Parts: sequence; structure tokens; C-alpha cells
Amino acid sequence: MKTKLDINNWNRKEIFDFFKGFSEPFYGLTVDIDCTIAYDFCKKNNISFFLFYLHRSLIAVNKIENFKYRIIAGEVYVYDKVNASPTINRPNGTFGFSYMAFYNEFSKFEREAKLEIERVQATTTLIPATSSENVIHYSSIPWIKFSALSHARHFEFEDSCPKISFGKMTDNGNKKEMPMSIHAHHALIDGSHIGEYINLFQELLNNTSL
Repeated sequence: MKTKLDINNWNRKEIFDFFKGFSEPFYGLTVDIDCTIAYDFCKKNNISFFLFYLHRSLIAVNKIENFKYRIIAGEVYVYDKVNASPTINRPNGTFGFSYMAFYNEFSKFEREAKLEIERVQATTTLIPATSSENVIHYSSIPWIKFSALSHARHFEFEDSCPKISFGKMTDNGNKKEMPMSIHAHHALIDGSHIGEYINLFQELLNNTSL
């Protein structure tokens, strides 16, 4: 479900009007996330670390309204919830796009996500999400500890979905760190909203209550 936003009475109207016509309205930044507590918890409890941090990320973005905004035919809509569309690696070296519904309960999310991973790995098609869907475009690059990242984009097509990417986890002293890149449409999401997401995501990773 989605609701049309009253742009004329929106306190970000001028910001929206300024950035909506940019050829490249997306901007991004990269931070290192402390995964020590979350990774140790997953290893001790035989939980997929990938699905654990993906679910924690979805909890965070669903608590921040700006991450649920999408531009459709020039209008802004607010989705009730956003789901995940992460890339899934296949045994043959290719990848496919997946669709994972967000559930507050990790056990339900984990169960459905594992079925989706199996489905994608058994296919050869891509079928990417469209630009106005209620998803976050996720990708994992576990082979690279990156400090910056860009995305392939088709500028002729309207796109307003945030893009979050995770890199290689490495040891830094007694901590485990993982780079995370966030790209967002500036007409919808400001740096303060990304900062709010990063802080909340880190808090959720450090809280292992399921």
C-alpha cells in the first residue's frame, strides 16, 4: 500500500523541486560498520550473517519515512513498508535479483528469504525491480573491502530506490568491520536521514535479541 504525498504542503518541497530534475540526483557515501557482536552471535547460533544484517537493515529503513518515499510519474508516494531486492550469487559465477518481503520477526523473514535464495539460484533470469517499487536495492561484494562505490544506472529511466551495498568483512584489532555504501535520491533523502539510518543500523546489529 502507498499514499500520495501532498508535495505543496511538504516541508521539503523546495529541496524536492531543486533536485528532482538533476541528470544524476543520486549521491552516496561509505562507512565502516562494526559487525563484531552480530557476527559472533550468528556464528554461535548457526544463523546466516547475511540474512541477519539484511533483516537489521530492513528494520532500520522501515523506521525512517524518507527511505519509503518513491517518485512515480512526478509525484511522491509513501509506501507502508519497503522490502528487499538483493543480488544473489549463483554457483556458476552469475547472479540474479531476488525479492524478499520484510517481516518484523526474523524467523519468518529468514524462512521466506532462504526459499527465495533457492529459487534464484535455480534460475538463469535477472528480472530486476522497477524504479518505483517498494524495495531497497541491495548488493553484497564480499570479496572487496571498498572505500567508495558507484552504481550502473540507466539515466533515461526514472529511479528513486535507495541502494545499499555491503563489502568484505575484515579484522581491525579486536573488531570485525564491514564497509557499507548507501546511495539515495537527494530529492527524497538528505544526509541527516542517511546518518539516522547508519546509527540505527549499528544499534540494531549490536542488539542480538530476536
